[in-house]
This record gives sequence, structure tokens and C-alpha cells, in this order.
Amino acid sequence: MKKIWKCCLFVVSVFLLVVGAVWHLPEIVTVSNNVYGKELPIQSVETEEKKAVLTFECAWDHSSIKDILEILEDHNVCAAFFVTGDWVKQYPEDVRRIVQGGHDIGNHSATHRNMVQLEKEEIEKELKETHQAVKELTGKEMKFFRPPYGAFNDTVILTAKEGGYLTVMGNIDSMDWKDYGAKTILRTVMEDKELQEGSIIRLNSEAKYTKEALPKLIESLEREGFRLVPLSQLLYQEAYHLDVKGRQIPDDR
Repeated sequence: MKKIWKCCLFVVSVFLLVVGAVWHLPEIVTVSNNVYGKELPIQSVETEEKKAVLTFECAWDHSSIKDILEILEDHNVCAAFFVTGDWVKQYPEDVRRIVQGGHDIGNHSATHRNMVQLEKEEIEKELKETHQAVKELTGKEMKFFRPPYGAFNDTVILTAKEGGYLTVMGNIDSMDWKDYGAKTILRTVMEDKELQEGSIIRLNSEAKYTKEALPKLIESLEREGFRLVPLSQLLYQEAYHLDVKGRQIPDDR
């Protein structure tokens, strides 16, 4: 009888450990971000349609966010916004506007620290804090994560995956944070040789010239035949693998 009781206690303990480890139950299954033994973020998506996504990182200022949201609405475009926990706390109304506008919202850490320099437990804390803040504010369960500074390693990506997140970077960097001007942003994106079906374009909501460049960027992309869609409509969330460039490919291809 004692052996049976000990066995039951062991099973219950293991169960509790497993439940405790999964702080945001993943809906993503049968996926692989491992390429030649290294974990990679998603950079772009293999798709037959000429689709692309605009993504914005929100970590510091919010002075341009209202204008950016209005420009997107005027052009009937939904984008993705990666927010830090600190930004969520400072600008809750902007977070609500993002969600109410039909845009995707993603996790950009809590305090914009370099994830590579953190222990696994610290990474988990950074993700959890922002996840909980957004959920309490909007009711949304975020599924996408973008590490600050584009810094990642196996631990960062696997920890995010354990929390139910896809780690998403982007194959087109507008370099808007360099503040070289609206024309330079437009040229940087449109002349990038990697611009193709399934491209994920990186922008910063607080960069000096981003809102000025945005209308022409949208119009130029659409003139080239791109349909700008939400990130959630572009990504495969199950049964996929990545190539060496981080391009997401469905397993049936």
C-alpha cells in the first residue's frame, strides 16, 4: 500500500511540475525552427501569393503612434506591433488602439534587455510580464515574440517556444532608426533584393521619419503588387520548417 501511495505522489508531482513549466499553453505543434542544429527566428514566409507584412517595434516614445495608426487605417492596412512591458504600462490607451484597429500585437520583452545576456529564468520573466500586462489590458493572448536588438540564441528561441511563442524577426530592415530621412527608408525597403512574397518588414514606431515615409511605402508596395496583411494571416502556425535563411516553409512543400 505504501508503494502505491508513493507512486501516486510521484505521478502527481511530475504532473504539477509539467503544468507549472508551461505558463502559456502553446497552440503551436509539429513545428521546427532548428536548422543544422541551430534555432532560428522566422525571417520570411514561403507563399504563392504576393503578400507582405509591416511590423513596428514599440519600446520608448509614443509620439508618432497615433499618426501611424491613422495612416494604416486610411490605407486599410493591418500591421503587427511588438511592444515592451514598459511601453504597455506607460501607454495603455495606445495598446488598446492597436488591438481595436485589428492589428496583431506581439511581445518585445518587458524592459528591452538583450535576451542573449540573460539566464533562462530571466527570459521567462521578461516574456511573462509583458504577456500578462497585455492580456489584462486587452484580453489578447500574444503568440509572436521579437527579441530586442535582434539578439537571439538557442535558449532565447526555445524559451519563447515553451511559452507558446513564435520568434519572428524579418528579412527586410527599413533601418529607419538611423534617421536618414523618409526617402532613404523608402529606398532601403523597395530596393532590397530580399523583398519578395512573404517578406516581413521591420519598422520602429518612434523613429523620426517613419510616419512620414509610411504612406509612400504602403503605396509603393501595393503598386508592386504586394498585399499587406496581418502577421497572423501570413505565418504558418503548425506543420512547418525553416530553411537556412529563416524562411518559413509548410511541411507539404
